[in-house]
Amino acid sequence: MTSAHLTERILLEIAEHEGLVLEAYLDSVGVWTWGFGVTDKSGHLVGRYRGRRSTVLRAIEVYEWLLRTRYLPQVLAAFRGRELTEAQLGAALSFHWNTGAIGQADWVQSFLFGRRARAWSEFLNWSRPREIIARRKAERDLFFDGRWSGDGVVVMYERVRPNGTIDWKSARAIDIRDEIRAVLAKAGEA
Repeated sequence: MTSAHLTERILLEIAEHEGLVLEAYLDSVGVWTWGFGVTDKSGHLVGRYRGRRSTVLRAIEVYEWLLRTRYLPQVLAAFRGRELTEAQLGAALSFHWNTGAIGQADWVQSFLFGRRARAWSEFLNWSRPREIIARRKAERDLFFDGRWSGDGVVVMYERVRPNGTIDWKSARAIDIRDEIRAVLAKAGEA
């Protein structure tokens, strides 16, 4: 099966890795971030969410729009028109959403040259900071073995402190499947 567009499953997979914060916060390296890991570098200015909460729906709309208009074309270009399964596309998009480096990733080149075992191993070359290792392994398992981990439930952090740090105790699980479906239908992807 070939998939060159966003699907509910792909959006849910990446969202689960990211988590959701409806107010701008400082990430682990001090970058202002919002929603599902959106930064200014992603293409949407997040300063507007400092001290101001958005809705879950707005966060999903921006997330889907960025994936569709900025990240998907770059992933497709990196694979040079090669047909990808839905799982491979989802894994590659998750990797690129997190690193912004699909065009420089050694594992992509190895995969394109048919060196599957080497590509599988090289996936973990992108495992810094340390807390990203579990995500990278999940992306690798999805790309090479088709094992999905997203189920529609994401962790949402309700509170951001005045200094921009997340109140980790404010976490709660929410199901975003209905909102994802609505956004995809509006975008014409459903």
